[in-house]
Amino acid sequence: MEKKPFERPYIKKLSAGMPSKFGMPVRIDAISSIDEYPVEDLIEKFGSPLYVISEKNIRETMARAKQAFATRYPKVQFAWSYKTNYLNAVCRVFHQEGSWAEVVSRFEYDKALHNGVNGSQIIFNGPDKTDDDLECAIHNDSFIHIDHFDEMYAIIDIAGKLNKKPKVAIRVNMDTGVFPMWDRFGFNYENGEAWDAINRIMINEKLELAGLHTHIGTYMLSANAYKVAMAKLADLAFRLEKKFGVNLKYIDIGGGFASKNTLKGAYLPGKDTVPTFDEYAEAITSALLNSEINPRKLPVLILETGRALIDDAGYLVGTVIANKRLSDGRRATIVDIGVNLMFTSFWYEHEIHPAKSSSEHLEESTIYGPLCMNIDVLREAIAFPILKKGDHFVIKRIGAYNMSQWMQFITLRPNVVLIDINGNDHIIRKAEKLEDIIASEKIPDHLA
Repeated sequence: MEKKPFERPYIKKLSAGMPSKFGMPVRIDAISSIDEYPVEDLIEKFGSPLYVISEKNIRETMARAKQAFATRYPKVQFAWSYKTNYLNAVCRVFHQEGSWAEVVSRFEYDKALHNGVNGSQIIFNGPDKTDDDLECAIHNDSFIHIDHFDEMYAIIDIAGKLNKKPKVAIRVNMDTGVFPMWDRFGFNYENGEAWDAINRIMINEKLELAGLHTHIGTYMLSANAYKVAMAKLADLAFRLEKKFGVNLKYIDIGGGFASKNTLKGAYLPGKDTVPTFDEYAEAITSALLNSEINPRKLPVLILETGRALIDDAGYLVGTVIANKRLSDGRRATIVDIGVNLMFTSFWYEHEIHPAKSSSEHLEESTIYGPLCMNIDVLREAIAFPILKKGDHFVIKRIGAYNMSQWMQFITLRPNVVLIDINGNDHIIRKAEKLEDIIASEKIPDHLA
C-alpha cells in the first residue's frame, strides 16, 4: 500500500454569532483612519467625542453629481442647502465648487452673505419671511420663492414701495406617487392653485416670474418621482410660454436625494438601494428634454442637493464608557456620543465601526449614549464586537443635519475638525465651554 503524504494538522477558529438576515456572516471592519489620518491621533489631539469632515470626500462627491447632470443637460446650477450643514467652512467648500446658496431663514441668508455669496446667487425659500427679510432679498437681487398667497401680496406691496422689480418663483407641490405627499409648502398643481398663482404674478407688472420650484420630499428612494415632478413643472412652463410668451429662466427641482444611510425598518441597506446621481439625473433631465418647452430656450436646471453631497463626508469619533447587562441579559455598551450630537440616529441605522482591529466575536448589543434619557439610543440592536472601556469607534455618514440640528443638552458640543485635501487638520468649530453657554444669559438683580 502506498504511503499517503503527511498533512500538517491545523486548528480553524469558528466565529460565533448569528448570520445576517441574508444568511451571510456578519463582519464589522475597523476604521483606523480617516483620509489616512489615524483616528487615535485625532482623538489624542482634539478629544472625544469629535466630529470629522473630509474635504476630499465633499469635492469628489460634488464632482460626481455635477458630471451626472452636466453630461445630460446643458444648463445646470447647484445651490448648497444651508440647513443641511451650515458650518462656514463646509459652505465655502461648496461655494468654491460653484454652488449658489439655498436658504430658508434670515439667519441662513445672512450666513450666506457672510460667506461671500453674491445676493444674486442666493435662493430664499421657506414659509416664514418677514417684510424686512423680503426687503433685504429684493435689495440684494436674490431669487425669492413664494410659498403662499399672503407672501405674494406682501412682495407686491413692498415692490411698489421700493420701486424695484423682485425676481420671484413659486413653489409647487404635487402628487408624484410618493406617500405622504408634501403639500404643506407651496401651491398645489392638481387643484389649479399653482396656475392661479402664476397668472396673478403675470398680470401684475411689479414682479418678474423667473422660475418654478418644487421640493417633493426628503430621502427620496424613487428617481421616477422626480420624473413626474419635472414633467408637471415643465407643463406649467409650457403653458406660461404659450399664454404669455414668457420663457422661464430656471426650473428648480429642489433636493431630497437619498444618501447611503439605511433608514430604520428598511430591509436592505441604503448603500445597495438608493438611486445613484446618474439615475436621478436621467429621470429629471429626460422629463425636461422630452417636454413641450422650446429646446432653443431651455431653462437652467437648479438642484438644491444637500444630504447626498455631505453625508458620506462626515464622521463621529467616540469612546466607550462602559459595558453592562440589561435585565433581559442583553449586552449594553455606553458611549460618549448621545442623540444630542447625532440627531439622525432617530432616522437611521448608522454604521458603527471599531477604530482598531478587535475580537471577531460579535454579540447583539444596544448602543446607548451618555445622556440621562431613556431615548438616548444610537443603535437598538447591532451585532457588535466587545469593546472595552476606553476603546474608540467611528460612526459613518453623519455629515447631513447633525451639525445643524445638534443640541447643547446635558453635554457640551465638541470640536469639529476638517481634514483638507492635503491631509492637514483644521478646527472649523471649537468645542463649547461653559462661558459660551452662559454668555447670553442675564441674572435679575434680586438673584445676583
